[in-house]
Amino acid sequence: MLITADGQALSDHAKSLRAAGIQEGDSLIATATQARLAATESAFALWCCGGDALVTWGNGAAGGNSSAVRRRLRRVQQVQATGFAFAAILADGSVVTWGNPDYGGDSSAVQNQLWNVQQVHATNCAFVAVLANGSIVSWGNPTFGGDSSLVQHQLQNVRHVHAAHYAIAAILADGSVVTWGDPSFGGDSSAVQHQLRNVIQVCASHFAFAAILADGSIHMWGDTEGVCDTEVRQLRVQQIQTTSHAFAAILEDGSVVAWGSRAHGGDSSLVRDQLKNVQQLQATHFSFAAILADGSVVVWGHPDYGGDSSLVKHELQNVRLVQATHTAFAAILADGSVVTWGDPVTGGDSSAVQGQLRNVQQIAATSDAFAAVLADGSVVTWGDPKNGGDSTAVQDQLADL
Repeated sequence: MLITADGQALSDHAKSLRAAGIQEGDSLIATATQARLAATESAFALWCCGGDALVTWGNGAAGGNSSAVRRRLRRVQQVQATGFAFAAILADGSVVTWGNPDYGGDSSAVQNQLWNVQQVHATNCAFVAVLANGSIVSWGNPTFGGDSSLVQHQLQNVRHVHAAHYAIAAILADGSVVTWGDPSFGGDSSAVQHQLRNVIQVCASHFAFAAILADGSIHMWGDTEGVCDTEVRQLRVQQIQTTSHAFAAILEDGSVVAWGSRAHGGDSSLVRDQLKNVQQLQATHFSFAAILADGSVVVWGHPDYGGDSSLVKHELQNVRLVQATHTAFAAILADGSVVTWGDPVTGGDSSAVQGQLRNVQQIAATSDAFAAVLADGSVVTWGDPKNGGDSTAVQDQLADL
């Protein structure tokens, strides 16, 4: 992107410098944006914010083939994904979708409403767009969040949207919450509705929601297996992360409390003494990983799916970021290298590409594969080749991007 001396962006790529009013001797600033990654369950999308090039690979039926909409993908600002479809917000506030139509890949029924879109969020099966006026447009599987008609009259002045696997929760400007989707998995919040006041954050596992109130307390609804509501409600939390059936919260003092299904990380008692000064949490479907202030990592949950990092414990120093597939973790270290553990088939073994994983800037994940963007803009993939772990077919396109 080119910026004029007075701060104006020359965002129309088709316009010549003369047509933009640039004269001989004028100064321009050129800005370079890093490529970004988004992922469905089995496909990746790589794009640069504001650019006209978007590259997809992986399962074509799950968004890995974007050829049908490629000409419409101009000046892409944001890309979001359900389990099997992508949605891209363009600079003019319109939206382009592709992938499985039953999972939101076909937005034709609401296309005339998708203008001035500010955000797009996704359940596993549906998308929801937040417009500039604070209203909502949803599409995809109607049972799992794609139909918000029953609560549409309440969806005004929406501030934030959060999605579980099969339901959606919207925080309004007054701090109240509106939910829709599968009632068994968070789409019905009537049991706690009177308590959902001054809500500042909502977090979701696959099947339940947890709302953090302004006073730091928590209220939950949906399928809250293994949760003692009285104990959870008294927590004062800073951040929450979830596996498929469990929650973990960083408390004000930097310690962590976990709850929910023990088989999915809901019991952190074995590592509780190590969970001090925790800065970030990440999760597979079965395990949690906590990054501490000193850059080390503590894990718990199912040992085969990320809950045991003993084989790489000595390597997990100066960790900057952790990303996760459904059953494996990948950590970016301060020197730009990567350490992986968990299920080797789904990304827990990166030995085949370890020599390439240098100066890594970001990592994204499908259900079973990782993709890393390096400092030079190149991309390295590993994990299940059918779910995005093999990008050889689009390497030429990735280099151009």
